[in-house]
Amino acid sequence: MYLISFYFFTALLGHKEAALRFQGHTPNCHLQESLLSSASGYSNYRGILNWCVIMLVSVSRCRRSPADGPGSRLSVRGVRMQPHTYVSSLYVCSVLSLSASNIFIMIALYTERRLSVGAIGENVGIIIHSINLSTVLFFPVATLLMVNSVTPVGGVLALAVYTILFLKLYSYKDVNKWCREIQHAKALSMSRSFSCPTVQRLNGAASRSQVHYPGNLTHRDMYYFVFAPTLCYELNFPRSPRIRKRFLLRRLFEMLFFMQLLVGLIQQWMVPTIQNSMKPFQDMDYSRMIERLLKLAVPNHFIWLIFFYWFFHSSLNFVAELMQFGDREFYRDWWNSETITYFWQNWNIPVHKWCLRHFYKPMLKRGMSKWVGQTAVFLISAFFHEYLVSVPLKMFRLWAFMGMMAQLPLAWLVGRVFQGNYGNAAVWISLIIGQPIAVLMYVHDYYVLHYGGEEPAAPVLLS
Repeated sequence: MYLISFYFFTALLGHKEAALRFQGHTPNCHLQESLLSSASGYSNYRGILNWCVIMLVSVSRCRRSPADGPGSRLSVRGVRMQPHTYVSSLYVCSVLSLSASNIFIMIALYTERRLSVGAIGENVGIIIHSINLSTVLFFPVATLLMVNSVTPVGGVLALAVYTILFLKLYSYKDVNKWCREIQHAKALSMSRSFSCPTVQRLNGAASRSQVHYPGNLTHRDMYYFVFAPTLCYELNFPRSPRIRKRFLLRRLFEMLFFMQLLVGLIQQWMVPTIQNSMKPFQDMDYSRMIERLLKLAVPNHFIWLIFFYWFFHSSLNFVAELMQFGDREFYRDWWNSETITYFWQNWNIPVHKWCLRHFYKPMLKRGMSKWVGQTAVFLISAFFHEYLVSVPLKMFRLWAFMGMMAQLPLAWLVGRVFQGNYGNAAVWISLIIGQPIAVLMYVHDYYVLHYGGEEPAAPVLLS
């Protein structure tokens, strides 16, 4: 059950030198299964034991007091779920995302086509891409701030889609630029520099023929990348030979089941717990604030784990199987993390690869130190965390930003003081306790801003 219970959202964002830059990233050109898939053969879950001990201790401390009220535990006295709020949120997100996003995708594609034939110069291309990428980030912000009918849930979904699109188009721009630089220098042949081996095999099946620049600048190639479960562009992605229908149906069932479970736990368990935590914050009763924080840590952490499994394993594997995308390394064994740094490098592999390839390594090649590069990666990750929270709530408190930046001294402390199982326990404790603090800060400020500190009768964050 614990394995089934495994959240999103953010550590982002000469000619010979250009070739080295392209070859220096972590390539996607290999076929592999996700660790939690039975076909992976992975069996090292020692970090789960530490998690079980910590959760047992946390649950034992969260005893019910007379002042808790009916919302302190999972509510069974009535159904609080409001499906129409999520239907409307998904509708707004889909309309905003699917309609307008095509404009930015086409601008990126046709700009690269013009650059490939020399119709416009590199400097002009940089200006067009910069304007396009900036608009990708600011267009949904302007829309959400002007349209009051969009709920926070719909706002988060829309901003998440545009954040993913921004990272994908940035990678698309970079890789095609590297292709042009090496093509012009004639330093390396296309088949060796920008493609996987001519034949890739999975269960004895050969892969498709390889694509070379500028033959990749097609609508089909662009939209395959836009929907593929990766943020790093390749001219030739690893492809699986067939769609496994049983695997696809299992992932689909998991997606539907865990989505309903997440919605139920949030509205039946977490929202009442948050509402009961508001009065201690208003009275500045520190002992009860700590007690409520520990009570919130349990449902928050379960929801985080379920979201992780739903998104990184079920949803991304479903999309990958449907698109015959071969690289299923969406996460590594972050549950065995003995340092904070290891956790951030392994729990969200698509974002980690993007940051490494398009942000961290280019900074090192410009002469920056590793510490400056790591700090810059946390800065951009902190920006996107705050972007995804503050804009939908229409208030700017920087709690998410400060929480991400606090990971730097925390990583140093855990790495220096704790080792082995103690380090793994320290990572788990930071995950269990850290997120509820940010949640309470935002919810408290939201209630104060919109309701003058009075508790609303309904879960307003979700409606």
